[in-house]
Parts: sequence; C-alpha cells; structure tokens
Amino acid sequence: MAEKVRAKLKWLGGLRFVAQADSGHALVLDSKSKPDHAGPTPMEIFLMGVAGCTAMDVAAILERMRQPLSQLEVHVEGERVEVNPKRYSSVEIVYKVTGRGLDLDKVERAVALSHSTYCSASASLRPDIAITHRIELLEG
Repeated sequence: MAEKVRAKLKWLGGLRFVAQADSGHALVLDSKSKPDHAGPTPMEIFLMGVAGCTAMDVAAILERMRQPLSQLEVHVEGERVEVNPKRYSSVEIVYKVTGRGLDLDKVERAVALSHSTYCSASASLRPDIAITHRIELLEG
C-alpha cells in the first residue's frame, strides 16, 4: 500500500495559517505582503522542501560512500513567472560541501543520484502529478 502523508492548516486570521504535519510538528505560514509576517510563505516552504530533500539524500549517500563530510549547506533559489499562478520557472540548487579529503567524483555522484532517483520533492514537480480537490461545507 502506498504511504499517505498528511498535513492540515488552520487559519489564524489575515493570511496567516498554522500548518501541522502528521508527525506533530508545526510551523506558521504567512504572506510577505503583511508587514508583521510571522513565517515563510508557501512558495518559500516549497523551495525549502526541495532543498531539504536533496540535502538529506546527499548526506546519506556520502555517508554510505564513506566520505568525510563535515559540513553541508544547500542554497536554493527559484525564479517565478510574473503572471498567475506565478509558478517557479527555474530552480537553482547550490551544494556547499565541506570535508577533509572529499572525492569530487563521489560528491557529484551523490548529487546526481539525489536528482535522478531519490529526491521525492523535486520528482513531485513532474507534470503528471494528479492534484484533486473536494469541498466540505460546514455550518458555524
């Protein structure tokens, strides 16, 4: 059976929401259009998800390759189109990999494996992803 991953959002007013995952962890989403915004935007979280997914892959793969990783930073930058729905037209990921005696070929292989095989966040950008919706109208 396929794994189901769930999250829920609860409106806090304005454009602010608290998002909670099945794991119990939560964060606040907000809009940068508000001067007192209290959290990242959904599109920022999207980029963080892609960066986090590939970073975890690369760290795990390099560990299996017995590479002496001492620090890994992943910087991500997305460029959005100017018209709605203002999707990302490009995403650049920069890996800053630190370690004594790292093998560049192995680091490149780890990154390539993340992008081709393991990173479910970036694979979810594929055009064949089915997105459906339903509405439950409640009184109150």
